[in-house]
Amino acid sequence: MSFPVLFGVLALLTIFGYYLGRSRALKTAGGQVRNLHSLPNYYGYYIGLWCAAPGFLLLVGWMALENTIMDSMLIANLPDSMSSLPAAELSLLLNDVKNLANGDIVSREVIDLDLKDAAAFYGQLLTTSKMLLTAILVAVTCGGILVARGRIAPDLRARNSVEKAAMAIMIICSTIAVLTTLGIILSLLFESLRFFQMVHPLDFVFGLEWSPQTALRKDQVGATGLFGAVPLLAGTMLISLIAMCVAAPVGLMAAIYMSEYAPTKVRGTVKPLLEILAGIPTVVYGFFAALTVAPFFRGLGLDFGLTISSESALAAGIVMGIMIIPFVSSLSDDVMSAVPQSLREGSYGLGATKSETIKQVILPAALPGIVGSILLGVSRAIGETMIVVMAAGLAANLTANPFEAVTTVTVQIVTLLVGDQEFDSAKTLAAFALGLILFCVTLVLNIIALTIVNKYREQYD
Repeated sequence: MSFPVLFGVLALLTIFGYYLGRSRALKTAGGQVRNLHSLPNYYGYYIGLWCAAPGFLLLVGWMALENTIMDSMLIANLPDSMSSLPAAELSLLLNDVKNLANGDIVSREVIDLDLKDAAAFYGQLLTTSKMLLTAILVAVTCGGILVARGRIAPDLRARNSVEKAAMAIMIICSTIAVLTTLGIILSLLFESLRFFQMVHPLDFVFGLEWSPQTALRKDQVGATGLFGAVPLLAGTMLISLIAMCVAAPVGLMAAIYMSEYAPTKVRGTVKPLLEILAGIPTVVYGFFAALTVAPFFRGLGLDFGLTISSESALAAGIVMGIMIIPFVSSLSDDVMSAVPQSLREGSYGLGATKSETIKQVILPAALPGIVGSILLGVSRAIGETMIVVMAAGLAANLTANPFEAVTTVTVQIVTLLVGDQEFDSAKTLAAFALGLILFCVTLVLNIIALTIVNKYREQYD
């Protein structure tokens, strides 16, 4: 069985254990719920946990170790002429063996009997592994069900056990999230340090030219490349500024209308329609920007005697702003709707009009949430890639003119890592340095947002 099927089997056994625990608890209590320490559902959860926890750990551990163990056994079964190959060639050979066993395309002609024998051996290993895993999984889960069923009694503190297990699961998930974040930061930091050993940090942070070509010969012109990140940061900020000039006012006005003016039926219709914009793939926005918006602005510029590039920051920024509108409008609407009605009534009682109430009461009270929604939109704009690639181009121009082509940090990260790359050149490692710069920028934005939120939350809580 494949792993998805085994997870499905585990889910079915867990559901069976839940209903078994529920019925067993009621049976031991003579059908009287008041005789039980906990509600019947908790006894079902109790058996379900005894079934799901060991089974899930078994599947995850098997998935993590299966390839390593099978590769070791496969290498040990190979002839000496194959097992003694260099690491790179051995890895390619193992990949061909696996592809041959699975019926996929291999990188060489299959004329070697040893290769066929190795593929047959790997197929046997794979079949044996799946059969063994299935047998152990069924034995472990059924054993857990039987052990937990034997413990079911009216005085069993099932709720306490289930709550402790839930607490442990939440702690594990929180730890995984923290460790993942730490791993991302450390990977960026270590690779960036390798880059800064090749390129001086000041040249990178304050450099005004970006041309990360790698020379084919030592005597080639521009062999060292130019790694000034200022044009990329300027392009990122220019497009993000244009996007927020569209998204912030439109989204905020839409939120004010839906929260304070729109009837309930209208709000229930308009808000989902507006949020559909957030579900459109960014590549669709990119096509719209490249095929519709950019030619429109170019033609409009010709009518007024202006030179607007076919790939401009203006087209990319406006389309990106349209994409970000739902983030600002939906969150701001929810925040303003959560402002207590007593504040509105108090304002009306003092003689304020509806517009005055919105400006003097609701917006200040909802300011932390509004700032959060706008900062979320800014982060979304800074991290966007596809729209910029299709509408703004790849030219690293240092300019504040929205009519010219620019590029962003995320686009260059993708460009540097496309294809087969060696992670020992400044060109490739520059992607990690750009990622570190982007991480620091978003961190500063989050700190600013938290400062604003904490300042005004004290006033209006």
